[in-house]
Amino acid sequence: MGTKDTLRNILDQRIMIIDGAMGTMIQRYKLQEEDYRGERFKDWHVDLKGNNDLLCLTRPDIIKEIHIQYLAAGADIIETNTFNAQQVSLADYDMQALAYEINVAAAKLAKEAVQEFLASPEAKAQGRDKAFVAGAIGPMNKTLSLSPDVNQPGFRSIYFDEVAAAYYEQVKALVEGGADVLLVETIFDTLNAKAAIYAIEKFFRDTKQEKLPVMISGTITDASGRTLSGQTLEAFYISVMHADPISIGLNCALGAEQMRPHVEELSELATCYVSSYPNAGLPNAMGEYDETQEETASIIGGFAREGWVNLVGGCCGTTPDHIRAIAQEMKKYAPRQLPQVSLVEETA
Repeated sequence: MGTKDTLRNILDQRIMIIDGAMGTMIQRYKLQEEDYRGERFKDWHVDLKGNNDLLCLTRPDIIKEIHIQYLAAGADIIETNTFNAQQVSLADYDMQALAYEINVAAAKLAKEAVQEFLASPEAKAQGRDKAFVAGAIGPMNKTLSLSPDVNQPGFRSIYFDEVAAAYYEQVKALVEGGADVLLVETIFDTLNAKAAIYAIEKFFRDTKQEKLPVMISGTITDASGRTLSGQTLEAFYISVMHADPISIGLNCALGAEQMRPHVEELSELATCYVSSYPNAGLPNAMGEYDETQEETASIIGGFAREGWVNLVGGCCGTTPDHIRAIAQEMKKYAPRQLPQVSLVEETA
């Protein structure tokens, strides 16, 4: 049985759990510049602190430890530490040439974490025998739909072919590193996401490999219910469904309470499984997240009680404690049922 069929079987039986924030956990280690550099990059010509994806090479012990903490908390799916690990975003650190290496290392680290956890007494005590690695493909720090210059609305700092090429390399590396699923996430510009989808399709067409399941997750940026590039949720959904994702959902930008009406709308639109992994509320004046795990779990529990979701987890500000509380809460509820879709025949 392939990964897609295995996931479908599980999703038809219960709500699956996605891990929480990687960045939030990394911050707890209070890493300094030398931690990011390691021995290999000790003489690098630009500052590297904040390049979290690089830690897959310089502090793999920390990244694996975080993965294992989320698995122990109940995560069925852990994301690779590759949110910004493509050439375009890595150019901020002049590390474009490391994109492939970072993604391969990240996927291998996550797979090792899964194998170590599933072999542990804790996993056996929980009755756990499966967990999956999602290759995380972030939105990139440049956008195809918007100009970075308000005085030149037609100007673009990057073009579709460049974005697609960067994503193609990332997809190739994540697959070769052993990812089970590809997750195109935190989408605020659908055209960037289309470039990622194009890259995924092209890679599997070029290599003639069986296509991995694809998860898609967008970001509603404010109360208007639109993405940053201006699409309504329905328009966003229609724009990406040609990718035939196993799930579509929402993450980041909003806390669970603010995300609630959008999750409801998406559950009514989607013919595939629906995911939701919100932030731990909205950030306070210091940019930190105060929502407790009990509060987050209770709100997401409301989504499940209404029958809106199939996969849930956490984004910014969430920790293994949040994921543990969410996983416990989800045991009370059945998963959202996929709608019955009938074909409409054309009449003469």
